[in-house]
Amino acid sequence: MKHFLFYIPTMGWKRLAAALGAAMLAGATAFAAPGAHGPNGEHLDAPAASGGAVNAAPRFEAQSDMFEVVGRLQGGEFSMLINRFATNEPVLNAKVEIESGAVKAQAKFHADLGDYAVDDAAMLKALSLPGDHPLVITVLAGAEADLLDGTLHVTVPADDHDNGVSYWLWLVLLLAVLMALGFYYRRKARSSRKPGMGAVQ
Repeated sequence: MKHFLFYIPTMGWKRLAAALGAAMLAGATAFAAPGAHGPNGEHLDAPAASGGAVNAAPRFEAQSDMFEVVGRLQGGEFSMLINRFATNEPVLNAKVEIESGAVKAQAKFHADLGDYAVDDAAMLKALSLPGDHPLVITVLAGAEADLLDGTLHVTVPADDHDNGVSYWLWLVLLLAVLMALGFYYRRKARSSRKPGMGAVQ
């Protein structure tokens, strides 16, 4: 930081503005509002593709001696994948019902994806509320039937808008400080040259 401040007087305001502009552009990408797109149509708010990326969609898991269920609440539906516990073989074309409290709904099987989806408005409304939602899944696959229970934990979504406002506020303050320091060092450099210039007549 000290080295950077030392070079401010010699950088010139155009170079300083260019450097700050690059920092602002990088920050705009990092703190893009949800749904924002870049010049090539890419999602600026999409999480980075890395092994540590975390999907914030509420997730549900349950298993019994017969079946195992993994569910996710996202995209306007509650989607479930059902496998046989012993062989991990997908359970297809089964009759599946989901129950949460006093609300029940049938799950529709999607042959193209191999999942079971619940799009019942009352069920989705109940599951979307923040909190813990006990679930009971009834699976009827041919002559086999089983009940699986678990809990879907839904958290309050984080407000990214506040993070963006805070970032821009700090960036504006940093810009103001750098401009003030640059002006100060520039005046100091000029004043230090005046005695020497006056000595040469």
